[in-house]
Amino acid sequence: MSENVYTSAHEINPLTMAAIAQHDEYGNTHTYVMEEQGAFTVRQSPSKMIDYACKFFGSSLKGRQEGTKDISGITHKAPISIDPISGMYFFPTASPTNANCSWIAHSHINKINQAENQKTEIVFKNGKKIILDISFGSMLNQVQRTAQYRYLLDNRIRFLSRFGKKNDQLDNSQLSNTLL
Repeated sequence: MSENVYTSAHEINPLTMAAIAQHDEYGNTHTYVMEEQGAFTVRQSPSKMIDYACKFFGSSLKGRQEGTKDISGITHKAPISIDPISGMYFFPTASPTNANCSWIAHSHINKINQAENQKTEIVFKNGKKIILDISFGSMLNQVQRTAQYRYLLDNRIRFLSRFGKKNDQLDNSQLSNTLL
């Protein structure tokens, strides 16, 4: 797809690198979607797009945030797993209720750099770059928190897949103790 094509809906998928908040001349929030092979604009907010993606995989943004809190203790600007099987881990650049909140796919980041005026440049693995209005320290924190959350959730998934149906009787306290 070419750049700047407006569409009314789009599914977040493993090729999605970022969902960036934009505002039109009337103050409406839209999303500039960056994918590996193109970019376009969608007429809905980034957080709404993320919520729809979570619902496609059987949860919601709120449910994924609660899961993050239970697994890692992260409560503010919580990273989420839209789908851990396909590696779709995203983190917000601000509170998801903020109209300026964008979402970044953790697995597509190659590097982050400080930019002028307290902004941060993200360099994606395919060489594309974007500068966001978020401090380098805050961005670095979000990247690291997402990595920690991925590690914890991936360990849970690996643990459960090793034991499969044999250990149906494991309760949450046994699972938590085993994984810590």
